Amino acid sequence: MSLYVYAITKASHPLNLEGLKGVGEPPAELHAVRNGELCAVVSEAPEDLSIARRDVGAHHEVQERLWAHGTTLPLSFGFVAPDEDAVQALLEERAEAFTQRLDELTGMVEFNVKGVQDEDTVLRAVLEESEQARALSEATREGGGTYEDRLALGQLVAQEVQNRQQALGEEVLAALRPFVVSERLAPPSQQYFVNVSFLVEDERSKEFADAGSELAERFGEGIELRLRGPLPPYSFV
Repeated sequence: MSLYVYAITKASHPLNLEGLKGVGEPPAELHAVRNGELCAVVSEAPEDLSIARRDVGAHHEVQERLWAHGTTLPLSFGFVAPDEDAVQALLEERAEAFTQRLDELTGMVEFNVKGVQDEDTVLRAVLEESEQARALSEATREGGGTYEDRLALGQLVAQEVQNRQQALGEEVLAALRPFVVSERLAPPSQQYFVNVSFLVEDERSKEFADAGSELAERFGEGIELRLRGPLPPYSFV
């Protein structure tokens, strides 16, 4: 019987699973697989596991309950082992590494920070502050100008937007790094000018959250800073 694995903990973890259900329909019962000083929280894996809201929600609910009562290594959604023997073998094989990481993550939480800039706002700013962009915009208005003018305008605006988003991302990192232990920075994307997960000491959670809120207020209109946390340290396992 294949098993869905939610998290790895020390054997001393209280494992308060009362009232929780696992993935699948009907929801699977949770139980622990133990080996030495470690255990894994698992349930029977459904045959048709998919990224559905109910299953993703169940996955995170189990992990958050476990984290609320002790340190865990929360696994990514969809981790399935062939059977209980395979889980026990993994716990035995990686015992030293798992134990070390559990010790390192004790007293830590994760915050995820995403930055979104309104497209119309940044385009207006580029046209207001760049004489070259304004001139090219005027020249190409209502189909005017040459192909080279339109190409130059598009390239200039794209570069200006990228520069501004890079500067905003660096500002976020500079403001929040003094409060963190470690970070995982995602590659730049069109959707977010910054997407970063921070590992923060639990006792500094409020300090970090306050700094994030102050930064979001300072950015003002057209820039949204989304902060989620404190969370189990999904990105640092």
